[in-house]
Amino acid sequence: MSPSEISRRSMLRGAALGAAALASGAGKLLAEPAHAPPNIVFILADDMGYADIACYGRPDLRTPNIDSIASHGMRFLQAYANSAVCSATRTALITGRYQDRLDVGLDEPLVDRDTGLPPSHPTLPSLLRKAGYGTTLLGKWHLGLPPKYGPLQSGYDHFYGFRGGAVDYFTHSNDLWDEDVKLEQVGYLTDLLGSHAVNVIDGYAKAGKPFLLSLHFNAPHWPWEGPGDEAESRRLIGHRLNDFDGGSQKTYQRMIEDLDLQVGRVLEALHANGIAENTIVIFTSDNGGERFADTWPFIGRKTELLEGGLRIPAVISWPARIAMGQTTSQVAISMDWLPTLLAAAGTGPDFAYPSDGMNLLPFITEGAPPVPRKLFWRYKANAQHAARDGDMKYLKILGNTFLFNVVEDPMERANLKARKPDVYSHMIEEWAAWNAAMLQESDATYTDNFSGDELADHIGATKATHKADNPAPAGDPQH
Repeated sequence: MSPSEISRRSMLRGAALGAAALASGAGKLLAEPAHAPPNIVFILADDMGYADIACYGRPDLRTPNIDSIASHGMRFLQAYANSAVCSATRTALITGRYQDRLDVGLDEPLVDRDTGLPPSHPTLPSLLRKAGYGTTLLGKWHLGLPPKYGPLQSGYDHFYGFRGGAVDYFTHSNDLWDEDVKLEQVGYLTDLLGSHAVNVIDGYAKAGKPFLLSLHFNAPHWPWEGPGDEAESRRLIGHRLNDFDGGSQKTYQRMIEDLDLQVGRVLEALHANGIAENTIVIFTSDNGGERFADTWPFIGRKTELLEGGLRIPAVISWPARIAMGQTTSQVAISMDWLPTLLAAAGTGPDFAYPSDGMNLLPFITEGAPPVPRKLFWRYKANAQHAARDGDMKYLKILGNTFLFNVVEDPMERANLKARKPDVYSHMIEEWAAWNAAMLQESDATYTDNFSGDELADHIGATKATHKADNPAPAGDPQH
């Protein structure tokens, strides 16, 4: 059956079965032995806020399937994105390293510059493929265009989706591909990706081969189109997809709930094929929420290094190894998933490209107590810097600097830099030392932010220039 023939009734049924399957443990009778390499289904939402699913507190949304991953596994309470925008985080996710080590990671996001993820750089899919995994990407790539760059050049065996940063959910904006063949296909893209995911799981299960399925949805990224919103799609023809006169909370809600339906179909496919027990399922986002997102209890949003631009939902299940109903306060970040998943598969990063991330398996599967982390960010628009060290966070926006305890003060209101001058100075020095080890910012790279004429809650904010902010290294007299 083609994706366009999948009825809404069958999708609803699949979603309900997905949640029920996890609850019943129906896949255990046919499951692979626990010692076999685990399958991996990595589900990435686009621009989803920290509280945009029910298990993170959003009261006006029903997300039973995503919630079921959390209730039958683990929910992270302090998960971060590597960047406040998509392609930079995706660079870190696929390489396991700070995105600022690679030229492609300097764009916020990647728009027109002729750069991309170097095919020679080891990636999560390429390293898993060396370990015997089948690898498929469904959905968003956004790390450079063929022929020099692309998912098939960076470790994926198969690709169905779009190469750029965003597409219309119905017309697909002339950017829908099956491998390197352009497609003209009818259907709501969230549903098409769900249908392909089911087919991919069926195929790998029949082949008896461990697999990585990267399911990178465009939802709930703009344009603001829910299922059945073809009229809005037609209205946008000839206009920019990133419009500021469309969308609503209701539309955003329907976009997320349809995403949840597709997650249910994926969970049902795993159980129907008897492989759920030894499959790792992760659901997370590429950065903090956009204009309709719920980022409570944080402030800020996409393009900002405030907590709302960086904090993301992250849930994981692995019935063979992870006990049900857990939460963890361990600080985690997007680049942690590469060493974590490679360790689960019995392999590790390339020695020539050591990961900047941390293997989270001890916290996920063994109940290890949380350990403090030191993490660093920068964002070119508005000259933003940030660092997290234990519970403390250093933040710079333009010439304004702050020190917050983001555990006690998640809304980042109480500036402690005068009360804790030693901590403040030390964290600035740590950030400068980290920054000196990264590639310098460049005036040539793209960066984006919200201005007061776009969002009313950004009154007085102007569009940032693309000018690089390269402070002198620590110890330099100019620093």
